[in-house]
Amino acid sequence: MSSVVRTLIDRYCENSPVGRITGETNMTKKNYGSLAALRRDKTPTLSIAEMYCGPGGIALGADLSTFKTGEKLYRFSHAWATDYDPDTCQTYASNILSRDPSGKVFCEDVRAIDIKSLPAADGFLYGFPCNDFSHVGESKGLDGTFGPLYKYGVDYINAANPLFIFAENVSGLSSANAGNAFETILDELSSAGDFGYTLTTHLYKFEEYGIPQARHRYIIVGMRKDTGLRFEVPRPTGKMRTCKEAIEIPPIPLGAKNNELTSQAKQVVERLKHIKPGENAWTADLPAHLRLNVAGAQLSQIYKRLDPSRPSYTVTGSGGGGTHVYHWSEPRALTNRERARLQTFPDDFVFVGSKESVRKQIGMAVPPLGAKIILTAVLKTLAGATYAKVAPSKAYLNV
Repeated sequence: MSSVVRTLIDRYCENSPVGRITGETNMTKKNYGSLAALRRDKTPTLSIAEMYCGPGGIALGADLSTFKTGEKLYRFSHAWATDYDPDTCQTYASNILSRDPSGKVFCEDVRAIDIKSLPAADGFLYGFPCNDFSHVGESKGLDGTFGPLYKYGVDYINAANPLFIFAENVSGLSSANAGNAFETILDELSSAGDFGYTLTTHLYKFEEYGIPQARHRYIIVGMRKDTGLRFEVPRPTGKMRTCKEAIEIPPIPLGAKNNELTSQAKQVVERLKHIKPGENAWTADLPAHLRLNVAGAQLSQIYKRLDPSRPSYTVTGSGGGGTHVYHWSEPRALTNRERARLQTFPDDFVFVGSKESVRKQIGMAVPPLGAKIILTAVLKTLAGATYAKVAPSKAYLNV
């Protein structure tokens, strides 16, 4: 980023919930410090902090999460969040912090932050960068540029000792570095802080929870060991929502933001007309002049049309031509608003930036309604309540 652009951002941030860390953060969110203090409070509100927050998928899920027991209503409030991308930070601020203006989002590269300067919070949430753990690409794991960035979250946990932690990453995490990366991360999270954490690690298949998208992500929930609590994986709802239902019911309002159509090349339109719902460029019966001349791996999502009778395939935030997610009947890519619906963002959640920037933000986010299910279960766990559960997909024991 140029110095001129950074200067303009700094000036804007002086009176904005988007800022940079310049010494004392002057944040006054309370945090409980212990489970007993939380349960004594008549209005239990847990402060949460986020690293690599993205546009606010997890944060919105937290906003939607509540649990009432007796006269007490357990809920979350936002202390702070960090991300390095200006568009993403503005999206987070304008949507999440408009509801909770006492919070702050720090637009910084985490490697430039003094982690110890970040205020303590009751919960710490982070979807640490997945680039080096994805099945798509070189999968360098902890040997890559992004893989080691999970350590900054461990550093924060060591300093702040939150009551619970929530970490998210792609399914490829389990195989990176021959599986050693996952075990290393789990070991460090389990022993982090002054007390350590009891971890529950599960590969969530979000379509099993009513999310209109086959999105599979590892989520690690840790309860601080001195609480004596163990998080249980909430049982899937068993209700499937199709991509067609998500996009069409109700119809997207006229004038909705982030709903611009992508201009499609004539050859792309012609190619899509030969691809049936659920097919891609490799499985469709394409005329010779429309076939792709690609050597090596043939990704299944290239020019893949949605199947209207099923949840969408995974919405991603990167990639070139042919990866934009394609309508089941119209020969076109989905709009960003349609993609946001597959990710369960409401229509009034407005993304900031260019069309490509918005596409990236949507694809990298955690589905808010998926996060809501898990974070509501976190509140129930902290409140001492029970709920329907299933066994976690990954056994991990480090006591």
